[in-house]
Amino acid sequence: MSEPALSPSVPDRGRIDTEQRNIRADGLDRADVRGCLDLLTGEDFAAVNAVRSAQGALEAFIRAVAAPGRFSAEGGDGGQPMGGRLIYVGAGTSGRLGVLDASEAPPTFCVPPGRIIGIIAGGDGALRVSSEGKEDDLRGAEAELRALGLTDRDSVLAIAAGGTTPYALGAMMLAKELAPGCVTGLLTCSRVAWPAACDHLIVLATGPEVLTGSTRLKAGTATKLALNAISTTLMVQAGRVHENLMVDVKASNAKLRDRAARVISQVTGVGRDEAMTLLDAAGGSAKVAIVMQQLGVTAAEARAKIARHGPRLRDVLGEA
Repeated sequence: MSEPALSPSVPDRGRIDTEQRNIRADGLDRADVRGCLDLLTGEDFAAVNAVRSAQGALEAFIRAVAAPGRFSAEGGDGGQPMGGRLIYVGAGTSGRLGVLDASEAPPTFCVPPGRIIGIIAGGDGALRVSSEGKEDDLRGAEAELRALGLTDRDSVLAIAAGGTTPYALGAMMLAKELAPGCVTGLLTCSRVAWPAACDHLIVLATGPEVLTGSTRLKAGTATKLALNAISTTLMVQAGRVHENLMVDVKASNAKLRDRAARVISQVTGVGRDEAMTLLDAAGGSAKVAIVMQQLGVTAAEARAKIARHGPRLRDVLGEA
């Protein structure tokens, strides 16, 4: 008896790189614990290599996002007009990774939560409970993107391991409809044709997964590495890092308060007790505390100098 034909509404994704079988792992079901670990960790090296190989595409995307008039260091400490935004859009694991990276930007770099945004198919509930069916809607992100009031200063990065998710691809088309001058990109782990409405195609060629089609594995790892690189590089270019120190860290708990005090000590040379006193006087801002100590000014004066010179600490301290 012949197999029933696939429904036209269910495209055959067997050609996609991340859906191929990994011949090195065809004995997975017979592997013991050590064998499983050997297969999984051995294949993970491909994730790092894939991100390194995509450096050119990553650089082009970051430069476009960081270009004058788009995402900028404005907003935050100085209270200046807000620059553009970086918006991640994805479904399933890809969407969760985008939301994760976006959520970590404010405590790490003290940028307002609205500067880097994560949108996931199915909404915040999909972070905990899978709602994979939502990913098939080409216009599924329309309400969220419209609510953001997209402008030409914004950048939208669609994330889709297989490169075919309608929700992610549709987000780029919607972005161009709402703000034709915005930057769009697709971050994928499969070699795909350049999609419509996509300005930047970033391919992380991780290859087939140990568990066929499970893109939470190598593809997910490579995606996380790429998002780390995008957001961190963008924040460095925006002046929110001094040397390799997190000078814009928000001291919102004991761990971050300790880190902020150490940053102050490392930049200024003062002891821990004085660093803590400066941090308190600066309202929890390591950068304000550093400017206070180095220039001998009050917290208000330090904030005024940051507003005048911009967020790059070297500029504020006259070291540029």
